[in-house]
Amino acid sequence: MLIVWGRPSAYNFQKARWFIEELDIEYKHVNAGGSLGGLDSDEFLAMNPNGRIPVIQDGDQIIWESNTILRYLAAVYSSGDYWSKSPADRSVFERWMDWELSTLQPSFLGLFWSYYRTPESQRDNEKIEHHRKRCEESIKVLDSHLRKNEYVSGGKFGLGDICVGTCFFRYFNMGIEVGSQENVNKWYARLSDRPCYQEIIQAPFDELKGRLDF
Repeated sequence: MLIVWGRPSAYNFQKARWFIEELDIEYKHVNAGGSLGGLDSDEFLAMNPNGRIPVIQDGDQIIWESNTILRYLAAVYSSGDYWSKSPADRSVFERWMDWELSTLQPSFLGLFWSYYRTPESQRDNEKIEHHRKRCEESIKVLDSHLRKNEYVSGGKFGLGDICVGTCFFRYFNMGIEVGSQENVNKWYARLSDRPCYQEIIQAPFDELKGRLDF
């Protein structure tokens, strides 16, 4: 059985767990990270020397880094569906997976931490505004892509949508005025119709409000 380590409200863990649910793979979830602890144990560090989640074990294979986990699961469990043999076809969604890590995630997490995770008395409004503008710039790029594509991955739901879509429930619901684009809104509505998105991503995240400790 697939084993997955992570904290349910952790951003990158949600990304991996969402895809596992979409694939309908039987798995065991081991709570780890944040107040749950366990990341500095010898056993965990033997799996991931960075002491970070998510981590999966599939038989004898140990994989860490959320996007690498997605690629592995797609190649092993959904070849021909989520994973094409053609490098050119894969590049359509893989470029957006990398864009999520290099561009969207830093701007979103910068905003989420400076606004939602920081106690109100400690907030730096200038920093919040900086990250808010960066998020809006990123989302305009995404909106332009979605003007011609129903999904981030192209004509159908895929890995690009999982990577990019994980942050949007929090982005739209953390209580700050944020920009929204017409095509992004339509795409987000399509994601919101997916049962796995509802279960894993559209989950309460109140436990993180005003908390800088995990």
